[in-house]
Amino acid sequence: MSVVELEEQPKTSEIYASAALGALPFLGSKSSTAPSTVYELRGLRVDPDNLAGYCRATGLRFGDTLPVTYPFTLVFPTVMKLMVSKEFPFAAIGSVHAENVIEQFRGISSSEPLDIRVHAENLREHRKGLLIDVISEISVGRELVWKQTSSFLSLQKTSLSGGPREAPPADEVPPPPTRTLRVDQRTISKYAAISGDRNPIHVSTLGAKAFGFPRTIAHGMWSAAAVLQTIEGRVPTAVTYSVRFGKPIVLPATVNVYAESIESGWDLSLKHPKKGYPYLTATLR
Repeated sequence: MSVVELEEQPKTSEIYASAALGALPFLGSKSSTAPSTVYELRGLRVDPDNLAGYCRATGLRFGDTLPVTYPFTLVFPTVMKLMVSKEFPFAAIGSVHAENVIEQFRGISSSEPLDIRVHAENLREHRKGLLIDVISEISVGRELVWKQTSSFLSLQKTSLSGGPREAPPADEVPPPPTRTLRVDQRTISKYAAISGDRNPIHVSTLGAKAFGFPRTIAHGMWSAAAVLQTIEGRVPTAVTYSVRFGKPIVLPATVNVYAESIESGWDLSLKHPKKGYPYLTATLR
């Protein structure tokens, strides 16, 4: 793999312009393999105002220690830079964030200088298209403190497309929730500004409709953060947080939050309040 050292964090406004061009079919075929480039950025500092805004948008507690999901916003611009490169096997816009696994090895102070490393691997076929894992690592000096595996899906035909389909879960009346959560466009627009994730499906009704959604939808990683409100103060600093995204949350919405304590951690979910289907299912161990 070749290593590209970045001088500064990429600007997401410029990246989304590249992403829009990359989605156009006349620009030629994309790579058929995982990218061989690794992006590195050293000495990144957390902006306290950005962190405070993130906590307001997600409902998490603001303090010196970073919420386990906050580093996603720190690596996101570099992840997007990789995903809009010619080496990436499919267009970034229109791809689906299917799963996300965060491994945090210790608490991270907001005052620590952070080194970021991002690469992609494990391009593979899926019944619904192509899947690839984007790996983001954050280190303090030589110590790896946080690692994320984000699995992105490009909807397209593959050799597995004709395979047997999983039976969709039947709608069911959900049990009483741990709590409910209200989310609207104002909250998601704030999250988009703070995180840098200004994908049109989240901030533009026309953009959302262009990708088949009736209205704008909440970010998956906003959901992954907001569901942790319920167990805040009870999340260990060394933890693995695994999230699978289900149906999108179409705005505005009220969703049911579930948090079940088990011996090894927590089982979490967000569900439709009437039909019971999941927006998000997660384990925290």
